[in-house]
Amino acid sequence: MLNKIRRAGAVAILACAFVIASCSPTAEETAAPRTEFSIGWSIYAGWMPWAYADQAGIVKKWADKYGIEINIVQVNDYVESVNQYTAGQLDGVTVANMDALTIPAAGGKDTSAIIVGDYSNGNDGILLKGSDSLSAIMGRQVYLVELSVSHYLLARGLESVGMSMTDVRTVNTSDADIASAFTSPDVTAAVAWNPQLSTMRQTPGANEVFSSADIPGEILDLLVVDTATLQANPNLGKALAGIWYETTALMQRQDEQGRAARAAMAELAGTTLENFEGQLATTYLYTEPQAAVAATSDAALIETMTRVRDFSFSQGLFGQGASSADAIGMAFPGGKTLGDPDHITLRFDETYMQMAADGAL
Repeated sequence: MLNKIRRAGAVAILACAFVIASCSPTAEETAAPRTEFSIGWSIYAGWMPWAYADQAGIVKKWADKYGIEINIVQVNDYVESVNQYTAGQLDGVTVANMDALTIPAAGGKDTSAIIVGDYSNGNDGILLKGSDSLSAIMGRQVYLVELSVSHYLLARGLESVGMSMTDVRTVNTSDADIASAFTSPDVTAAVAWNPQLSTMRQTPGANEVFSSADIPGEILDLLVVDTATLQANPNLGKALAGIWYETTALMQRQDEQGRAARAAMAELAGTTLENFEGQLATTYLYTEPQAAVAATSDAALIETMTRVRDFSFSQGLFGQGASSADAIGMAFPGGKTLGDPDHITLRFDETYMQMAADGAL
């Protein structure tokens, strides 16, 4: 996925989460009515609507409607954007479901996912040289960004052919280096996201043997907001939902206005329109609020988050104090919960998506 997470390892991330949690504002400090808010984003096909909406005046339009000011803040490093949100420097941020769980939620920051924006539908993939069968990965060194969605995708891929993580050896490789690393004859297996993935597919002898399209709906991209801030300022949620659905409706149009919007997003992402549209083709955008509400309310989301939290716990991403995968509680529509109901720090809140679906914004 475009500029997704960079992690040196579990120890570094857990140390960061501890420091962030210790300096985060308390709920009482953030739960006050306010008129100005900051939302962070980083470059990824499914998040470019936020950048374009800011440029095109759509953010201002909806913020003005509710008498607030919303600053859309680009952070060049994805994990840094999530860390800034966790530290209270941002009121909300664009983030993948796994990272929302393992960084802010695991760090004790009560977080609400108010817009389920898309899922990776081929933006992430496993590549092998010399074979078109995933089973041939047995015993290989696999280059990837460890403890990221790439690591999760590998685990799911191995599971699909009756294998486990012990059947391979992972080599931690940054997203900045993975494309060049894959050109080496010695590197025969890798997991990556776009745009690196599309480049690596062109390597002679390379075959994509598993992708996020094989596990639809599991690698989700969200807009999350601090729960206390949202509860004290519901107009923020209304404005954000209005911005998202107006912008995604525009970018879906096949007329000159729609093309111009997509071209502007491509330029903001530093790529061509053709390349950007190729990435959109492997990104399932929830452009209709009704569809987003249905996905958020579906029991399949709980199944997905069960897989995600079990993987995260197995990799030590909940910290040394977590005795089980249930250590972090999650809430879902309809009063459903997963994990510790007395320690809920990640909430999938369909309220504002439902308001958009009802035409109530």
